[in-house]
Amino acid sequence: MTSFAQLLQQFDPDSPFIAPPNWLQGRTVFGGLSAALSLQAVLRECPTGYPPFKSAQVSFIGPVTQAQTFEASVLRQGRSVTSVAVDCMSGDDLALRTTLLFAQPRASKITHDSWGKPLVGGPSRYPTLALDRNVAPACAYNFEMRAAGGSLPVSGAESPELLMWVRHLDAQGVDPAVALIALADSLPPAAMTCFTEPAAISSASWMIDLPQPAVVGEWFLISSFSQQALEGYSLQDMEIWDEGGRRVLWARQTVAIFT
Repeated sequence: MTSFAQLLQQFDPDSPFIAPPNWLQGRTVFGGLSAALSLQAVLRECPTGYPPFKSAQVSFIGPVTQAQTFEASVLRQGRSVTSVAVDCMSGDDLALRTTLLFAQPRASKITHDSWGKPLVGGPSRYPTLALDRNVAPACAYNFEMRAAGGSLPVSGAESPELLMWVRHLDAQGVDPAVALIALADSLPPAAMTCFTEPAAISSASWMIDLPQPAVVGEWFLISSFSQQALEGYSLQDMEIWDEGGRRVLWARQTVAIFT
């Protein structure tokens, strides 16, 4: 089993990359890994002076079934904001297209935060979730998960919400933004809580924003809620907090549902 830290040590943006079996999600590579490697490819190649990673727009074009290559191009480099596009190729086919935004923090008199962290205990208050091998893909076993509320996947729930403390089993030495992107996609889509039996799903798009530059952490509380499921697609909101109660990521994802 190749850990996340080991995988990042082996990753070379200039060479074709083949994901280990424990990072697969069905017939494709775990989407959170492909997105994280897109960011890692830029961080490895970018000149010094890039601002901190701020946001990303990820389009999942097709499944990753062959060796991956990552092609990055700077769209614009301003005084405080830099935009970079990354195409992730699966063999000769485009699999993932990501636009990454790097932005320098700036002083402002306008500050507000209208979202509150869920009222749950810390990760030590909850037992480790035993993953169901009939439901969980191989990539899920790279994380430790502890349910703190909400519902569980394939439980026939009425409320499509997941609420879990999650941590990497090994992200030692990994850039905190890269680790956070991979961890943010660790949970199954929230709509899967409504399933009564396993069925296929596929992410179509993913929008990610970081309120402030990512910092190293261990446990993160992930809240994922499907706002609507209609005509075979679910639109879900995702938020992540660190152990200190600080929101570190907000995201929205469109997921195709094959049931």
